[in-house]
Amino acid sequence: MSSSRLQRGRVSAVGALYILTTVTHHRRPWFEVPENAHAVIEAMRHVERSGRSRTHAWVVMPDHVHWLIELRSGTLATCMNIFKSRSSRLMGGDRVWQRGYHDHALRREESLLQAARYIVANPLRAGLAEQAGQYPYAWCRGL
Repeated sequence: MSSSRLQRGRVSAVGALYILTTVTHHRRPWFEVPENAHAVIEAMRHVERSGRSRTHAWVVMPDHVHWLIELRSGTLATCMNIFKSRSSRLMGGDRVWQRGYHDHALRREESLLQAARYIVANPLRAGLAEQAGQYPYAWCRGL
């Protein structure tokens, strides 16, 4: 699916909560290498330090990332462009990411805590950890 088709209907509302998911190019497991996983984490923190987002949870899986944010300024596209660009540079500049990303705006009836728990439990469902808190590349504010 082209990135322009992914963007149709996309709304970036400052103050809204979003789960963002992005996948590596050809699903290459870049983030099995700890230095690469740390580069991705640094890139998420960079976006937050820029004032564009407030991070509530994230997980860096071997070939994709789930990131729960509150949009603070700008657009989701800008946040993702900064994130992908910075993480790629920190990892050496190769083509790391597929084009586009998936976003899901949390609705009022959806719990922020439930969404965060779902994200950090991803390694359990994938068989990468046996219990919560064991996987080194997952984090949640307030858990």
